[in-house]
Amino acid sequence: MAASDPATDRAATRAPSRNGEVVLEVDELVKYFPLTTGIVFKKHVGDVKAVDGVSFELHRGETLGVVGESGCGKSTLAKLLILLERPTSGRALFKGKNIYDAKGRHFKALRRNIQIIFQDPYSSLNPRMTVGDIVGEPFDIHPEVAPRGDRRRRVQELLDVVGLNPEHINRYPHQFSGGQRQRIGIARGLALRPEIIICDEPVSALDVSIQAQVMNLLEKLQDEFGLSYVFIAHDLSVVRHISDRVAVMYIGKLVEVGTHEQIYEHPSHPYTQALLSAVPVPDPSVRGQRQQIILTGDPPSPANPPSGCRFRTRCWKATEKCAEEVPALVVRPGTDHPAACHYAAVREDVVVQH
Repeated sequence: MAASDPATDRAATRAPSRNGEVVLEVDELVKYFPLTTGIVFKKHVGDVKAVDGVSFELHRGETLGVVGESGCGKSTLAKLLILLERPTSGRALFKGKNIYDAKGRHFKALRRNIQIIFQDPYSSLNPRMTVGDIVGEPFDIHPEVAPRGDRRRRVQELLDVVGLNPEHINRYPHQFSGGQRQRIGIARGLALRPEIIICDEPVSALDVSIQAQVMNLLEKLQDEFGLSYVFIAHDLSVVRHISDRVAVMYIGKLVEVGTHEQIYEHPSHPYTQALLSAVPVPDPSVRGQRQQIILTGDPPSPANPPSGCRFRTRCWKATEKCAEEVPALVVRPGTDHPAACHYAAVREDVVVQH
């Protein structure tokens, strides 16, 4: 009997129903950064289209992986979802209410329910603050979560939950390893008992062995607290391990969205197929049976993206139609999940082998 794949097994048992509660709905989200010339009299000469019409849903208890090359807009999307950036247009609905319309106490409550784990555990922690102060700082803004006399106990509980010694509450970040610092960041993200956590490449700065520990911790915490994750990464193997659904992003747009199995077993967009074909395969016999897709050229600039399909300048399927018409993110004949390609088709020889 063939060995089962832990990532597939997890996705099969934990993937939420399509009828489950939608906690976050993103609708045509756009973020342009203006380009200007001149020092005194600035002239608007263009825009960097970092996020350009992104739409998706996040269900309760689900992990949505967002994957793509560096510079495709993943981190800008994360900043939009936690209100560090305001969109040019579009909406993000948390339980049916647009987060960008929130003001006053409603805005404060919203910030409590959507937290983030940053990419770099070295720069995201204040070196002048103790671990206790870092993890407990959210309680200063939201005192209703933990009364002042109970905060030390709550911080120690959070440190214990993420696998750190509660007695190290008075230590400083430099006294911890990279993996331990990221656990501190996770504890800070959990402090206010959020419903959604945006994970912005939380393991990319860590060694591989430490990555596995942090990933397992995130899965454990999700099961324990019923969290919903938007997990942003460029490493396909990391996304494959933790995600229930996967959204592939290219130059500000989503080009393919599907379940864990659909994306990794039946990729239909040429860009997804190219990404998966580049994943190393340890078995030499399997490696010889798979055709690797070599993309030519560099990704286009988001300040001047190609007309029509943004992937067409690197795509072996591109035609005049691709230059003239923007492909919609829809299910096409021969596929079972949405892909933004006029000629989307399942390609079996790029499947990542278990």
